[in-house]
Amino acid sequence: MNGLPLTPDSFRHLCRSSPWRWQTLRFELHRRDSAAVREGRAQAGNPASGADVAAMNCWVRRPGALRVETLDGALLASTTKINESKDSVFISGNRKPWLLRPSLVNPVKDADGFVVRRPEALYGEPAYGSGRFASALDPVELAGERPVPLEAPFANVAEITDVAMVEHHGRAAVDAILTPNPSYKPLFPAAPLLYPGRTAVRIDLETAVCVASQSLDGDSSGAGHALVLRGIDEYMLDDLFEEVSMGLTDVRSHIPWDLPGS
Repeated sequence: MNGLPLTPDSFRHLCRSSPWRWQTLRFELHRRDSAAVREGRAQAGNPASGADVAAMNCWVRRPGALRVETLDGALLASTTKINESKDSVFISGNRKPWLLRPSLVNPVKDADGFVVRRPEALYGEPAYGSGRFASALDPVELAGERPVPLEAPFANVAEITDVAMVEHHGRAAVDAILTPNPSYKPLFPAAPLLYPGRTAVRIDLETAVCVASQSLDGDSSGAGHALVLRGIDEYMLDDLFEEVSMGLTDVRSHIPWDLPGS
């Protein structure tokens, strides 16, 4: 980044940066299983290749607004309660609701503007399905919240090799091969971004979203996902996420008035 050689540490900084890189995303999500490689439909080692098991269009607006459709436009999921009162949350005695959103706090950054150490904040992305969706939007589980002591071998959540700049659907991205350590703790245990053995991972440089991953070893070989980013920081109305549209009246059209006695 900035033309300097890529390192495992710079890759970790990128993986910690998503909460400060975007507010809305529009993208296609493609998921695949390990059979894609065994049947010759995907290229082993290329996290952006493979045959789809499921594909969908997605809209995300932080914090917590989500819409998911099939590629044909059929609605699969939406967050219909984004404007409901949160009163009961704030009197529950739980400290978490009083934390600030990440965009309102300042992390420690490196010379390239990527995050070295994340501050305490109210993190979390809207989840759909297994939870892999949310993990990919903020892939901090690949790096951990902060650097580890230099004297602690294998203390990082994953060992990182083969870091390289690539293109992903016309966008700059960073590839790496990751091998999880015992300290790796996925955000959703049933849907980790890293599989046993090696996993090829691709991170979008602008948004720090995990746009592709693919397992390289074992029974899970070939499994993973790919995202195609279609829009970043577009304006998204509540109507996109609400079950019933609350749009304003279109004043360009004639509005009839029924008067008493007329």
